[in-house]
Amino acid sequence: MALGQPRIEYKTNSQILKMREAGLVLAEALDEASAAARPGVTTKSIDAIFAKVLERHGATSNFLGYHGFPASICASVNHEVVHGFPSDYELKDGDVLKIDGGAIIDGWHSDSARTVLIGNVDPADQRLSEITEQAMWAGIAAFSKARFIGQIGEAIDDFVSSQPGAPLGILEDYCGHGIGSAMHMAPDVLNYNTGHRGPRIKPGMALAIEPMLVRGQIGTSVLEDDWTVVTDDKANASQWEHTVAIHLGGIWVLSAHDGGAAGLAPFGVTPSPITA
Repeated sequence: MALGQPRIEYKTNSQILKMREAGLVLAEALDEASAAARPGVTTKSIDAIFAKVLERHGATSNFLGYHGFPASICASVNHEVVHGFPSDYELKDGDVLKIDGGAIIDGWHSDSARTVLIGNVDPADQRLSEITEQAMWAGIAAFSKARFIGQIGEAIDDFVSSQPGAPLGILEDYCGHGIGSAMHMAPDVLNYNTGHRGPRIKPGMALAIEPMLVRGQIGTSVLEDDWTVVTDDKANASQWEHTVAIHLGGIWVLSAHDGGAAGLAPFGVTPSPITA
Protein backbone atom coordinates (compact mmCIF):
# COMPACT_ATOMS: atom_id res chain seq x y z
CA MET A 1 0.00 0.00 0.00
CA ALA A 2 1.38 3.36 -0.98
CA LEU A 3 1.66 5.95 1.78
CA GLY A 4 -1.56 7.92 2.09
CA GLN A 5 -3.60 5.56 -0.12
CA PRO A 6 -6.85 4.10 1.28
CA ARG A 7 -6.48 0.56 2.56
CA ILE A 8 -8.10 -2.19 0.51
CA GLU A 9 -10.10 -4.70 2.56
CA TYR A 10 -9.46 -8.36 1.73
CA LYS A 11 -12.21 -10.75 2.77
CA THR A 12 -12.00 -14.27 4.14
CA ASN A 13 -14.11 -17.02 2.56
CA SER A 14 -16.60 -16.82 5.43
CA GLN A 15 -16.97 -13.07 4.93
CA ILE A 16 -17.49 -13.53 1.18
CA LEU A 17 -20.19 -16.09 2.00
CA LYS A 18 -21.98 -13.45 4.10
CA MET A 19 -21.74 -11.04 1.18
CA ARG A 20 -23.25 -13.77 -1.01
CA GLU A 21 -26.21 -13.99 1.39
CA ALA A 22 -26.71 -10.25 1.04
CA GLY A 23 -26.28 -10.53 -2.74
CA LEU A 24 -28.99 -13.17 -3.08
CA VAL A 25 -31.45 -11.09 -1.04
CA LEU A 26 -30.58 -8.11 -3.22
CA ALA A 27 -31.09 -10.11 -6.42
CA GLU A 28 -34.56 -11.15 -5.24
CA ALA A 29 -35.43 -7.57 -4.28
CA LEU A 30 -34.33 -6.29 -7.69
CA ASP A 31 -36.32 -9.07 -9.39
CA GLU A 32 -39.52 -7.98 -7.66
CA ALA A 33 -38.85 -4.27 -8.11
CA SER A 34 -38.10 -4.72 -11.81
CA ALA A 35 -41.21 -6.88 -12.35
CA ALA A 36 -43.37 -4.13 -10.81
CA ALA A 37 -41.97 -1.42 -13.10
CA ARG A 38 -44.59 -0.71 -15.76
CA PRO A 39 -46.56 2.26 -17.08
CA GLY A 40 -48.61 4.00 -14.39
CA VAL A 41 -46.55 2.71 -11.45
CA THR A 42 -44.73 5.25 -9.30
CA THR A 43 -41.06 4.91 -8.53
CA LYS A 44 -41.95 5.39 -4.84
CA SER A 45 -44.08 2.24 -4.93
CA ILE A 46 -41.19 0.33 -6.53
CA ASP A 47 -38.98 1.44 -3.65
CA ALA A 48 -41.57 0.07 -1.18
CA ILE A 49 -41.63 -3.31 -2.96
CA PHE A 50 -37.84 -3.50 -2.82
CA ALA A 51 -37.79 -2.59 0.88
CA LYS A 52 -40.35 -5.29 1.75
CA VAL A 53 -38.13 -8.01 0.27
CA LEU A 54 -35.22 -6.88 2.42
CA GLU A 55 -37.44 -6.83 5.48
CA ARG A 56 -38.75 -10.32 4.70
CA HIS A 57 -35.21 -11.69 4.79
CA GLY A 58 -34.01 -9.73 7.81
CA ALA A 59 -31.69 -7.59 5.69
CA THR A 60 -31.28 -3.84 5.87
CA SER A 61 -30.76 -1.25 3.16
CA ASN A 62 -27.34 0.35 2.81
CA PHE A 63 -28.88 3.19 0.78
CA LEU A 64 -31.57 4.37 3.23
CA GLY A 65 -30.10 7.14 5.36
CA TYR A 66 -26.71 7.02 3.62
CA HIS A 67 -25.55 10.65 3.91
CA GLY A 68 -29.24 11.48 4.25
CA PHE A 69 -30.47 9.55 1.19
CA PRO A 70 -34.25 9.13 1.70
CA ALA A 71 -35.00 5.71 0.14
CA SER A 72 -33.90 2.09 -0.25
CA ILE A 73 -33.23 2.40 -3.98
CA CYS A 74 -32.04 4.98 -6.44
CA ALA A 75 -34.67 5.32 -9.16
CA SER A 76 -33.31 7.29 -12.11
CA VAL A 77 -35.46 7.82 -15.22
CA ASN A 78 -34.32 8.55 -18.78
CA HIS A 79 -31.63 11.28 -18.71
CA GLU A 80 -31.24 10.85 -14.96
CA VAL A 81 -28.13 8.68 -14.75
CA VAL A 82 -27.80 7.73 -11.08
CA HIS A 83 -28.89 8.66 -7.53
CA GLY A 84 -32.46 9.64 -8.45
CA PHE A 85 -35.02 9.83 -5.64
CA PRO A 86 -38.07 7.53 -5.76
CA SER A 87 -41.11 9.79 -6.04
CA ASP A 88 -44.72 10.08 -7.15
CA TYR A 89 -43.54 10.10 -10.77
CA GLU A 90 -45.62 7.58 -12.75
CA LEU A 91 -43.60 5.57 -15.24
CA LYS A 92 -44.55 6.04 -18.87
CA ASP A 93 -44.33 3.85 -21.96
CA GLY A 94 -40.82 4.17 -23.36
CA ASP A 95 -39.12 5.22 -20.11
CA VAL A 96 -35.62 3.98 -19.25
CA LEU A 97 -35.51 3.26 -15.50
CA LYS A 98 -32.35 2.53 -13.57
CA ILE A 99 -32.93 0.72 -10.25
CA ASP A 100 -29.87 0.71 -7.99
CA GLY A 101 -30.05 -0.87 -4.55
CA GLY A 102 -28.12 -2.60 -1.83
CA ALA A 103 -28.55 -4.94 1.13
CA ILE A 104 -26.68 -5.72 4.33
CA ILE A 105 -26.59 -9.08 6.14
CA ASP A 106 -24.69 -9.26 9.45
CA GLY A 107 -22.70 -6.15 8.53
CA TRP A 108 -21.68 -7.33 5.03
CA HIS A 109 -22.80 -5.40 1.98
CA SER A 110 -23.99 -6.00 -1.57
CA ASP A 111 -24.74 -3.46 -4.31
CA SER A 112 -26.36 -4.02 -7.71
CA ALA A 113 -28.21 -2.09 -10.41
CA ARG A 114 -30.30 -2.84 -13.47
CA THR A 115 -31.78 -0.87 -16.33
CA VAL A 116 -35.47 -1.63 -16.79
CA LEU A 117 -37.11 -0.69 -20.10
CA ILE A 118 -40.75 0.33 -19.69
CA GLY A 119 -43.21 -0.82 -22.34
CA ASN A 120 -42.35 -0.04 -25.94
CA VAL A 121 -38.97 1.65 -25.95
CA ASP A 122 -36.84 3.31 -28.60
CA PRO A 123 -34.60 0.62 -30.17
CA ALA A 124 -31.66 2.93 -29.48
CA ASP A 125 -32.45 2.72 -25.75
CA GLN A 126 -32.70 -1.07 -26.00
CA ARG A 127 -29.26 -1.10 -27.60
CA LEU A 128 -27.92 1.28 -24.94
CA SER A 129 -29.05 -1.03 -22.13
CA GLU A 130 -27.79 -4.19 -23.83
CA ILE A 131 -24.34 -2.75 -24.49
CA THR A 132 -24.09 -1.37 -20.95
CA GLU A 133 -24.98 -4.76 -19.48
CA GLN A 134 -22.52 -6.55 -21.75
CA ALA A 135 -19.83 -4.00 -20.89
CA MET A 136 -20.37 -4.81 -17.21
CA TRP A 137 -19.80 -8.50 -17.95
CA ALA A 138 -16.70 -7.63 -19.98
CA GLY A 139 -15.37 -5.79 -16.93
CA ILE A 140 -16.24 -8.67 -14.60
CA ALA A 141 -14.54 -11.14 -16.94
CA ALA A 142 -11.45 -8.94 -16.97
CA PHE A 143 -11.46 -8.90 -13.15
CA SER A 144 -11.20 -12.69 -13.22
CA LYS A 145 -8.02 -12.64 -15.30
CA ALA A 146 -6.36 -9.27 -14.80
CA ARG A 147 -3.41 -8.41 -12.60
CA PHE A 148 -4.40 -4.80 -11.94
CA ILE A 149 -7.65 -2.89 -11.31
CA GLY A 150 -7.02 -0.57 -14.26
CA GLN A 151 -7.46 -3.48 -16.64
CA ILE A 152 -11.18 -3.63 -15.74
CA GLY A 153 -11.73 -0.14 -17.14
CA GLU A 154 -9.64 -1.01 -20.18
CA ALA A 155 -11.86 -4.03 -20.91
CA ILE A 156 -15.07 -2.01 -20.52
CA ASP A 157 -13.73 0.78 -22.72
CA ASP A 158 -12.50 -1.65 -25.38
CA PHE A 159 -15.83 -3.46 -25.45
CA VAL A 160 -17.92 -0.30 -25.77
CA SER A 161 -15.71 1.26 -28.44
CA SER A 162 -15.77 -1.96 -30.48
CA GLN A 163 -19.56 -1.99 -30.89
CA PRO A 164 -20.93 -1.16 -34.34
CA GLY A 165 -23.39 1.67 -34.78
CA ALA A 166 -23.71 5.02 -33.06
CA PRO A 167 -20.97 5.57 -30.46
CA LEU A 168 -21.96 5.59 -26.78
CA GLY A 169 -20.36 7.70 -24.08
CA ILE A 170 -18.85 6.17 -20.92
CA LEU A 171 -19.46 8.34 -17.87
CA GLU A 172 -16.18 9.39 -16.25
CA ASP A 173 -17.43 11.30 -13.20
CA TYR A 174 -18.85 8.18 -11.49
CA CYS A 175 -17.37 4.74 -11.14
CA GLY A 176 -17.38 1.39 -9.37
CA HIS A 177 -15.80 0.76 -5.99
CA GLY A 178 -14.61 -1.69 -3.41
CA ILE A 179 -17.27 -3.16 -1.14
CA GLY A 180 -17.42 -5.37 1.95
CA SER A 181 -17.87 -4.21 5.53
CA ALA A 182 -18.99 -0.88 4.03
CA MET A 183 -20.79 -0.06 0.80
CA HIS A 184 -18.15 2.27 -0.64
CA MET A 185 -14.52 1.36 -0.07
CA ALA A 186 -11.18 1.45 -1.87
CA PRO A 187 -10.34 0.98 -4.65
CA ASP A 188 -12.16 3.10 -7.21
CA VAL A 189 -13.00 1.08 -10.33
CA LEU A 190 -13.02 3.34 -13.36
CA ASN A 191 -15.03 2.33 -16.42
CA TYR A 192 -12.62 3.67 -19.04
CA ASN A 193 -8.97 3.36 -20.01
CA THR A 194 -6.73 5.81 -18.15
CA GLY A 195 -3.41 4.11 -18.85
CA HIS A 196 -2.86 3.63 -15.10
CA ARG A 197 -2.52 0.12 -13.66
CA GLY A 198 -4.06 0.84 -10.27
CA PRO A 199 -3.85 -1.58 -7.33
CA ARG A 200 -2.88 -5.20 -7.85
CA ILE A 201 -5.78 -7.68 -7.81
CA LYS A 202 -5.52 -10.20 -4.97
CA PRO A 203 -7.77 -12.94 -3.57
CA GLY A 204 -10.26 -11.60 -1.05
CA MET A 205 -10.94 -8.44 -3.07
CA ALA A 206 -14.59 -7.56 -3.67
CA LEU A 207 -15.75 -4.90 -6.10
CA ALA A 208 -18.95 -3.30 -7.32
CA ILE A 209 -18.44 -3.06 -11.09
CA GLU A 210 -20.92 -0.59 -12.61
CA PRO A 211 -20.51 0.98 -16.05
CA MET A 212 -22.81 3.89 -16.87
CA LEU A 213 -23.28 4.68 -20.56
CA VAL A 214 -25.09 7.51 -22.32
CA ARG A 215 -26.44 7.98 -25.83
CA GLY A 216 -24.98 11.48 -26.05
CA GLN A 217 -22.19 13.47 -24.46
CA ILE A 218 -20.71 12.51 -21.08
CA GLY A 219 -21.20 15.88 -19.37
CA THR A 220 -23.42 15.67 -16.26
CA SER A 221 -24.86 17.92 -13.58
CA VAL A 222 -26.39 17.34 -10.15
CA LEU A 223 -29.93 18.62 -9.51
CA GLU A 224 -30.93 20.87 -6.62
CA ASP A 225 -31.67 17.83 -4.44
CA ASP A 226 -27.85 17.39 -4.30
CA TRP A 227 -28.20 13.77 -5.43
CA THR A 228 -29.78 13.20 -8.83
CA VAL A 229 -27.21 13.13 -11.65
CA VAL A 230 -28.51 14.08 -15.10
CA THR A 231 -26.93 14.32 -18.54
CA ASP A 232 -26.41 17.90 -19.62
CA ASP A 233 -27.66 17.19 -23.15
CA LYS A 234 -30.77 15.28 -21.84
CA ALA A 235 -29.67 12.08 -23.60
CA ASN A 236 -30.82 8.84 -21.99
CA ALA A 237 -28.50 6.79 -19.81
CA SER A 238 -28.10 3.17 -18.66
CA GLN A 239 -26.50 1.62 -15.57
CA TRP A 240 -25.77 -2.02 -14.77
CA GLU A 241 -23.92 -3.25 -11.67
CA HIS A 242 -22.95 -6.39 -9.78
CA THR A 243 -21.00 -7.13 -6.62
CA VAL A 244 -18.14 -9.50 -7.47
CA ALA A 245 -15.45 -11.24 -5.39
CA ILE A 246 -12.12 -12.86 -6.26
CA HIS A 247 -11.01 -15.75 -4.02
CA LEU A 248 -8.34 -18.42 -4.26
CA GLY A 249 -10.69 -20.61 -6.32
CA GLY A 250 -11.67 -17.96 -8.86
CA ILE A 251 -14.38 -15.35 -9.38
CA TRP A 252 -17.93 -15.28 -7.98
CA VAL A 253 -20.65 -12.76 -8.86
CA LEU A 254 -22.28 -12.40 -5.46
CA SER A 255 -25.37 -10.47 -6.55
CA ALA A 256 -26.30 -12.79 -9.46
CA HIS A 257 -28.57 -15.78 -8.78
CA ASP A 258 -26.34 -18.07 -10.87
CA GLY A 259 -23.10 -16.59 -9.58
CA GLY A 260 -22.48 -15.01 -12.98
CA ALA A 261 -22.50 -18.20 -15.08
CA ALA A 262 -24.70 -16.93 -17.91
CA GLY A 263 -23.16 -13.47 -18.15
CA LEU A 264 -19.57 -14.71 -18.07
CA ALA A 265 -20.02 -17.64 -20.47
CA PRO A 266 -19.60 -15.52 -23.65
CA PHE A 267 -16.23 -14.39 -22.28
CA GLY A 268 -15.02 -17.93 -21.60
CA VAL A 269 -15.13 -17.51 -17.81
CA THR A 270 -16.77 -19.93 -15.35
CA PRO A 271 -17.58 -18.67 -11.83
CA SER A 272 -16.29 -20.56 -8.81
CA PRO A 273 -18.63 -20.56 -5.79
CA ILE A 274 -17.16 -20.93 -2.32
CA THR A 275 -18.63 -24.10 -0.82
CA ALA A 276 -17.35 -23.83 2.75
